[in-house]
Amino acid sequence: MEAKIGKFFESVGSFFGGGDQIPWCDRDIILGCEREVAEAADGGSEERKNESIMRLSWALVHSRQPEDVKRGVAMLEASLTNSNSPLEQREKLYILAVGYYRSSEYSRSRQVLEQCLEIAPDWRQALTLKKTVEERIAKDGVIGIGITATAVGLIAGGIAAALARKN
Repeated sequence: MEAKIGKFFESVGSFFGGGDQIPWCDRDIILGCEREVAEAADGGSEERKNESIMRLSWALVHSRQPEDVKRGVAMLEASLTNSNSPLEQREKLYILAVGYYRSSEYSRSRQVLEQCLEIAPDWRQALTLKKTVEERIAKDGVIGIGITATAVGLIAGGIAAALARKN
């Protein structure tokens, strides 16, 4: 019985907490990536510079700090036009989708994932993130319906109490 109760509370916590499996990135890793970009800009090849910018973008969108995520999204949006290969385009789109997900822009994340899956339809990582995004959209809808129903109930209760007081 206790195991069932524990599972119930775990599922409720997962429902409200999100429960995604996307990794987080620490500030020191971001700082290391920023140093790498600066070094590549000082005298590295164009390829090295692009690779270090991709690593920095990845680190930023996986940060716990919203301003880092926004910065990573902006960098990826700016770099999408100069992708040299479909593989590079796919990677940028996926990381951008993670950034949108972290920013709670779930519908934009889903749109970008669909573009990503046009390039690589069987890519498990993108399929998994798309499922997570769609679950989050559904959860937000359920929570929104619950809030609306509660508000309607409170208003109806207030009107009933006012009418009862009048009589």
